[in-house]
Amino acid sequence: MATLFDRPLEGPARPPRRRRGVFLLPSLFTVGNMFCGYACIVYSMSGKLEQAAPYIGIAIVLDMLDGRIARLTNTTSAFGVEFDSLADVISFGVAPAVLAFGWGLNGLGQIGWAAGFIYMSAAAMRLARFNIQTSTQVDKRYFIGMPTPAAAGLVAATIYASPVPHEGQSQAIAAVVVMLLPALLMVSAVRFRSFKTINFGWGPSYGPLWIFILFVAYIATGPRISLLILAYVYLLSGFVEWIVTRVRARREARPVAAR
Repeated sequence: MATLFDRPLEGPARPPRRRRGVFLLPSLFTVGNMFCGYACIVYSMSGKLEQAAPYIGIAIVLDMLDGRIARLTNTTSAFGVEFDSLADVISFGVAPAVLAFGWGLNGLGQIGWAAGFIYMSAAAMRLARFNIQTSTQVDKRYFIGMPTPAAAGLVAATIYASPVPHEGQSQAIAAVVVMLLPALLMVSAVRFRSFKTINFGWGPSYGPLWIFILFVAYIATGPRISLLILAYVYLLSGFVEWIVTRVRARREARPVAAR
């Protein structure tokens, strides 16, 4: 006959423990992102701009993956958010500034120093504003201001398309424009499309897979030109979105004024 002591103790069900490696997985991608920024700086200081620029592109891919993996594995944490932002300051703030300095800013002396510092400061401000707006932003389809990975990609794609520094003021002026234009857009209120909320419909259909294959093939055919086109098309999309928003606001204001 079973006694009270023979019965198993009942209590609240314990949540399943995840392995420590699952929690570290997103941070490993963040470390890879940070390493790419560091490698870009080292190659840029050595004058190897053609080898330095692709590291920013790799950092962009790793930055996209760490957040998605954290959400898929349900391992998001306050530490991961702060660690990711610090890595982004290196890869998308400091590294592009050093890369552009070796490409043409060094020929302008103190003006070149100032242009690189303005870009780096704008990237840090953009990341700080993003961390604040993440919980309060209503429309998740758009970024307020140009994202730092896109700004760094613009700098890297421009330099990767023409990595050899040329002597003269034209190269220096181009470097200043490449620095200051994305810097202003990062701290602006111009909206840029976020691809995080787009549902590509992964399922039994092979359509999204073919789209990804065609996208990779497009880049592989001519990475210098294709990446340059993608970077500047995304830049122009912000201005197109700004114009469309203004036109819609005027159309909505006309019926209200007519009442």
